[in-house]
Amino acid sequence: MATPVIGVLALQGDVLEHVAALAAAGADARPVRRPAELDAVDGLVIPGGESTTISKLVDIFELREPIDKRIAGGMPVYGSCAGMIMLAAEVLDGRPDQRGFQGIEMTVRRNAFGRQVDSFEAPVQIAGVDGEPFHAVFIRAPWVERVGAGVEVLGRVTGGSGSRPGVRGAEPASSPGPTADRVVAVRQGNLLATSFHPELTGDHRLHRYFVELVRAA
Repeated sequence: MATPVIGVLALQGDVLEHVAALAAAGADARPVRRPAELDAVDGLVIPGGESTTISKLVDIFELREPIDKRIAGGMPVYGSCAGMIMLAAEVLDGRPDQRGFQGIEMTVRRNAFGRQVDSFEAPVQIAGVDGEPFHAVFIRAPWVERVGAGVEVLGRVTGGSGSRPGVRGAEPASSPGPTADRVVAVRQGNLLATSFHPELTGDHRLHRYFVELVRAA
């Protein structure tokens, strides 16, 4: 079977770490900064970083419309942390001028677990990925407050305060309470998103999961 070519949006964030993890997972991984580079890939990773900065740079590098079209055409995309925010249909606590790709029918709260000083690590079991739970790294991470009917919840972590209002008509992604299970990994069709950073751990199972999703597409 041909090796899938997977790009990493190389505007800001953990670009090199994702490139290395994708290569270890069996992909031909390369950075993407221009529309012509996007045309050459079978799938795309939107890395962690700063979501408002990524949003602005997507426009500066004239990548918004090309990425929107590829997503609409079924290209697999994986977003981690800031990448999850960029894929969300609705973002809470974001900047008014912040725009994402709105690919996954979910409501995400930006910096939901707290500031940089509140970063933490925790085990997260991912549905569809065999083996022990991921040692997940959360850095100024979002969480998913609500998901639409077409979104599959893949992973949760315990922590944070109760659920807050989100998209009308959507299903709650977590139960209220001081130790609520927070949704931190989702999939909708060919789109995958996590609140945490698997590229920082040396555990390539989630990247292999995405590589196989790209192969299937």
